[in-house]
Amino acid sequence: MSGSGRKRPPLVADKRYGPATSGAKSGTRARKKAKPAAGGKSRPRKAPARKTAARSKARRRPLVRWPLAALGWLFRLTWRFALRGAVALALVVGLAVFYDASTMPPLAQMVDGRARGSVTLLDRYGKVFAWRGEQFGGIITPDSVSPHLKNAIIATEDRRFYRHFGVSPRGIAGAIRINLSEGRSPLSGNGGSTLTQQVAKLVCLGKPFDPNKWKNEAEYERDCRRSSLWRKAKEAAFAMAMEAKFTKDEILTIYLNRAFLGAGAYGFEAASERYFGKHASELRPAEAAMLAGALTAPTRYAPTNNLERAQARAATVIKLMRDQGYLTEAQAQTAWANPATLSPAARARAGGYFADWIMSSGPDFLTRDTTEDVTIRTTLDQDIQRAAEEALTWVFENKVSPESKAQAAILIMSADGAVRAMVGGRDVRASGAFNRAIQARRQTGSAFKPFVYATALDLGWSYNSPIVDEPYCIDIPGSGQWCPRNYTGEFYGRVSLTQALMRSLNIPAVKLSESVGRENVRTVAEGFGLRSDLALGPALALGASESTLMEMTGAYAGILNGGSSVTPYGLLELKLQGDSEPLMKQDGGIGERIITPEAAKQLIFMMNRVIEEGTGRRARLEGIEAAGKTGTTQGARDAWFIGFTADYVAGVWMGYDDNRPLKGVTGGGLPAEIWKQAMQRVYQNVPPRPLPMIRPESYDPPPETPVPVAPQDQPRRDPVLEIIQAILGGGT
Repeated sequence: MSGSGRKRPPLVADKRYGPATSGAKSGTRARKKAKPAAGGKSRPRKAPARKTAARSKARRRPLVRWPLAALGWLFRLTWRFALRGAVALALVVGLAVFYDASTMPPLAQMVDGRARGSVTLLDRYGKVFAWRGEQFGGIITPDSVSPHLKNAIIATEDRRFYRHFGVSPRGIAGAIRINLSEGRSPLSGNGGSTLTQQVAKLVCLGKPFDPNKWKNEAEYERDCRRSSLWRKAKEAAFAMAMEAKFTKDEILTIYLNRAFLGAGAYGFEAASERYFGKHASELRPAEAAMLAGALTAPTRYAPTNNLERAQARAATVIKLMRDQGYLTEAQAQTAWANPATLSPAARARAGGYFADWIMSSGPDFLTRDTTEDVTIRTTLDQDIQRAAEEALTWVFENKVSPESKAQAAILIMSADGAVRAMVGGRDVRASGAFNRAIQARRQTGSAFKPFVYATALDLGWSYNSPIVDEPYCIDIPGSGQWCPRNYTGEFYGRVSLTQALMRSLNIPAVKLSESVGRENVRTVAEGFGLRSDLALGPALALGASESTLMEMTGAYAGILNGGSSVTPYGLLELKLQGDSEPLMKQDGGIGERIITPEAAKQLIFMMNRVIEEGTGRRARLEGIEAAGKTGTTQGARDAWFIGFTADYVAGVWMGYDDNRPLKGVTGGGLPAEIWKQAMQRVYQNVPPRPLPMIRPESYDPPPETPVPVAPQDQPRRDPVLEIIQAILGGGT
C-alpha cells in the first residue's frame, strides 16, 4: 500500500466553523446553529424566553421600572452616607474620648467630691452617737473592703463590669425593651447604664461644684443628674474616657467613695460606720447586701428610714449574689436568716435635740457650714439620755389622755453645767424640731422662789427664821394695792422659811423679797444665770418673769455646787479629723460665787423638805436623797419641777405651745412624776450619794426669834385688784 506512489494528504480538520470557534463542543454548538432551516435559509438567534418576557413586561410597565430604579439609587446613596456618617461619628466619639481622658482630673481628686464637710458627734465616753453634714469615712479601695461588699455591688449594679468598655449596648437594648414593654418612652425608667456611666454621673462629668455658678449644691446635683439624649451621649463618651484612663478597680474605687447611701453618708465607709458602727472591711454578706441595695434609691432604702424595707431589699441582693455565684446556698441562707440591723448610734438617728443644740452653739464654719470633717466630743451620756426619753414617753403613755396636745421637755445636767441629756418635746428623738428645753420662754411660777430664799440666807437669815403668813398688800405706784394670795387661799400664820418654801406659800415669799430688797433678789437670780428680763414689781418673787428650762436647770445646778454660777455647756472638744490637737476645748461651766457655801447648804436642806414633806412629794425617790421645787403659773399655763440629787440636776417643764391652760396639772403632779421616772432610771446602776446639806433636828422657828416682817391689816377686797392679782400672781 505504501508503494502505490500516491502521496497521502495531511490530517487537517475541515474548516466547518467560524474562526472564533474551536474545540469539539464549540464545533457541535456551531453546527447546530449553522444548520440551515427548511428552504435553505438560516433563522436569527432567539433570546431566552424568560428574559425576553421580563424585558417586554418592563417595556409595557414603566411605572414599575422607574420606582425600582429610584429605590435602588436611594439605597446606594443611603448606604454611602451611612458609612461616611459612621466613620465621622467614630471620629467625633474618639476625639471626645481623647479630650475627656486628657482633661480628666487625677484619681485622688475624684474620690471625694463633697462641697460640705461632716460633723461626727461623740458622747462623753468617746462613742459616736450622731452625724451631721456630708459624712465621708476615708478613702477605701476594692482591695481594702469586704469582698462581700464588692461582690454585692457588681451583682446589683453591673454584672458585666469587668467585660465591657464603659458602655454596654446589650444593657441599653435590654433597658429600652423593658421601658417599651411597660408603656414608657425608651429613655424613661431603666437606663441600662453601666457602673462606669454611674461613676461618670457621680463626678458630674468631671465638673466640680462652683459656688459662683450654682446657687447651692442641690441645684448642682440636679443638673448633674439631668436625663436627656445629649446628656446620655456625653455620659457615654466620658465613661469610655474613664475606661481609657483608669483601670477597672480604680473606677470602682471612685464609686466606693462617691456613692450616696442615704442619711448624709457619702461612700461605703461612711455608710458602714453610720449604719453598722464598723468599717467597710468588716461587713458581713447581709450588711454588704443592705448597702448595695440602697444604691437604687438611697433615701427610700436607707435602713434609718425604714429598716424592714431595707432588709427586704437586701434579701433581693443576696439572691442575686447567690445566682451569680458570689455566695453559696449555705451562705445565702445564713444571710437571709440573720438580716443586718442598725447599730445603737444609728438607731438614735441624728442625735435629736441635743445634737441640734451642739450644732447651733458652735461656730457655723465648724458646724453647720463646715467644709472640713470635724469631730466634736460632747457631754452627752447616752444612758441618761435614754432614761430621760423613756421617762417622758412612759408618763405620756400612762398618765396623759391620748387626745391631749400638751408638750413637755426635760433636761439633765451635772452640777458644773455639763448637759447629760436633753429632750425638747414629746417626739423624743426629733431633729430639727422646736426645742422647748432651750427655745421656749415661759413664766416660771414658784420654781423661782429658791432664789428669793437664797438671797435671804446669803444676807444672814436662817433656814428656821420665822415669817408670818397672813393677809398682805403692797401699794404699786400707778396701779394701787396688790394683795398676793396663797395657792390654797388659806393663811398659815407664823412659819419658818423652810416651812414656807416646803408649802410654796406665796405671801411669805413676797414678804421676804420685799424685806431683803427686790434688786438683791434680781442680782442673785441673774448671777445664777436667769438673764431674761426679770419682773420689776413685787410679783418677781412669784415667778412672773419668763425663762427657759435650760436657764432654770443651770441656775439650780449653781445651788447644788455650793453657790457658784453655772453656764450650761455640751461641747468638750472640737478638732479636725486627723488632727491630734483640738481647735476648741471646754473644761467646765462653773463661774463666780453667788452665795456662800453655808447659805447653799441651808437652801438644799429646805428644798429637800419640799420633796420629803411638801409640794414635791410625788418626786420622792426611795433610798436617794433629793431636793427640788415645784412651779405652777397663774391659770396653770406652765407646770415645772426642777430638782437634784448629789450627782445630777434635772428640770421638767410641761404646757401647751399655744399657752392654753393645763387641765388638772401642777408642778407637783405630772412634771414631778416625769422627774421621778427619769431619776429612777438614771440610778438603776449608780450608787446614790448624800446631798451636801445641813442636817438639823428641827426646822420650826424658835419662839424668841422676832418676826422679820410686821403683819399688815386685813385689806379691803377690790375686784379690779383681784384681776391684776390673777395676772401677776404665782402658784405652787
